[in-house]
Amino acid sequence: MEKKIRVGILFGGQSAEHEVSLQSAKNVIDAIDRDKYEVVPIGITKEGKWLIGNESELLLNANDPKLIALNQGSESVSITPASKGELNSAVGGRVDVVFPILHGPMGEDGTVQGLLKLAGVPCVGASVLGSAIGMDKDVMKRLLREANIPVANFITLRRNDELKVEEVVEGLGLPLFVKPANMGSSVGVSKVESEDELQKAVEEAFLYDTKVLIEEAIKGREIECSVLGNSDPIASTPGEVVASHDFYSYEAKYIDENGAALSIPANIDSETIERIQEMAVKVFKTLECSGLGRVDFFLEEMGDLKVIEINTIPGFTKISMYPQLWEASGISYSALIDKLIQLAIEKHEGEEGLKTTFEA
Repeated sequence: MEKKIRVGILFGGQSAEHEVSLQSAKNVIDAIDRDKYEVVPIGITKEGKWLIGNESELLLNANDPKLIALNQGSESVSITPASKGELNSAVGGRVDVVFPILHGPMGEDGTVQGLLKLAGVPCVGASVLGSAIGMDKDVMKRLLREANIPVANFITLRRNDELKVEEVVEGLGLPLFVKPANMGSSVGVSKVESEDELQKAVEEAFLYDTKVLIEEAIKGREIECSVLGNSDPIASTPGEVVASHDFYSYEAKYIDENGAALSIPANIDSETIERIQEMAVKVFKTLECSGLGRVDFFLEEMGDLKVIEINTIPGFTKISMYPQLWEASGISYSALIDKLIQLAIEKHEGEEGLKTTFEA
């Protein structure tokens, strides 16, 4: 009998998106092919402590998205450089590949990816550079703009920058959006309808990051497209988000099952579908991504497309768009997880073949 591949499912993390990560991890753990893979759940607390245990012990209130939590009494574990996946724990053993399902800073931003690269372990998803770029909306949008990929107009603020309300409104108009540069899941995002609301929205965003984006509001349909692959990625059929809330908020995405209607596939013509898929792949390559990514667009009334962002570790909850788009494109949830793990191993093997010494 062929030996099972030991997959470390890494979730939780030091981020405002901690609970989202727990939900995503539960779904992946439930769906992974147990005939092929042995699951090693590893949870990261909000304080940064790594814990190990089986899923029934490590995840508390696993079936309630509002109460789901890590069991703080679980055994500690760590991974170190050059360990090749050997875990520093009596019950850990070795993992052959790690599937990080970490949303937001300290997980989706290249930090964990760097640690796993130093440890010599295959890692699902983008590497250090792609993860860091995908997390920082300011850098992401500047690179997309350089590649002639259309994005919404924006202004970047750092903590010591002066907020010139009148200039911002004159340049970007109203309404507009304020968001932390390094955050996802709509955490810290505000829709600003008047000049009086702008200062408060900026202060709210600065609670989550040291850099904030103020962005023009685009009138259009929100279209999302999933991308899968390494050097030769493919794009899924696009889907549409029709939010019942004022915008696609954290609550609408992960808690309120009636928070948005997901139209899969999106009701758009074949020429527009092809443009979206081509642009999604171009975004994926431009931003040095690998493994997976979900590219979000605005489709304007006259047919123009603007890229909102890429998510390098998109949600995997039961109401998440990324896996649903692949289901609609012919790849089941379980098969998608399998493909992502194999892509991680493939990428790692390619990198291991590179020379690390130089002979003149």
